[in-house]
Amino acid sequence: MKRISAFTISWVCVAPIIARAQVASVSTTGNLASPRSVAPVTFALTAADTVTFQTWGFGGGVNAAGTSIPAGGFDPLIVLYAGPVASASAFVDGSGNVLANADNLVNPPWSNVGNCPAAGTVHIGANNDCGDVKMQVALPAGTYTLLLTDANYLPDAVFDKGGISEGYWDLTGGVFQTCDPVANACVSRNGNYALDISSSKSVLLAVSKCDVNQDLSTNISDVQLMLKQALGGNSFNNDLDGSGKLDVTDIQIVIDAARSLGCEAK
Repeated sequence: MKRISAFTISWVCVAPIIARAQVASVSTTGNLASPRSVAPVTFALTAADTVTFQTWGFGGGVNAAGTSIPAGGFDPLIVLYAGPVASASAFVDGSGNVLANADNLVNPPWSNVGNCPAAGTVHIGANNDCGDVKMQVALPAGTYTLLLTDANYLPDAVFDKGGISEGYWDLTGGVFQTCDPVANACVSRNGNYALDISSSKSVLLAVSKCDVNQDLSTNISDVQLMLKQALGGNSFNNDLDGSGKLDVTDIQIVIDAARSLGCEAK
């Protein structure tokens, strides 16, 4: 991470934001800069519930927010981790299976499970391929992180049940591309993704990107942590403005969020 050596911030009195309401679903969209990028989404359950994860970016469809998602995005992989990003470790079921799903992954009973329909299929050669994925699992109350990335960028945790900060098996070749081995054909894709996280009892809390310490409240502690990271500490995903570095703009985004002005993170 590039360090910033000097900056000016207007200090304000910052109070914790009002607790967020529990919701039935959280819909996330975005764009990966490269097939070697990842998108971790942290959420919390206030009570035990059955949670459904499903993607829409590959084949398109209508997400839980009622938004029409166009086809064209990368072939996704999703992996569930227990805990916030900083300390997350792979979540396993009662048989010791990591909860991971992708169309090129053999990981029963969690993969390969498609989301088509409701997501659309993509014509590759003579075949119509389903790349979007779905997982449904009963989870206890707690904090979790769902990692989304390209299906050919496989986290080591899928194989060794380790942490989210481990390395990756990079089979992407540096491009967003999906191939059908039966049709012997490939299609180019883009970095767009769309993900729904849904609970059956509306006990879901989304963790804002501005909630840097992921304690379900954005306040002065998050601002202080951003300052520490900007001056040389570690940061996994706190480049909030998409500039490629953690700088004064990212810190100001967190200050605004802590002042209940909304989180403008990309």
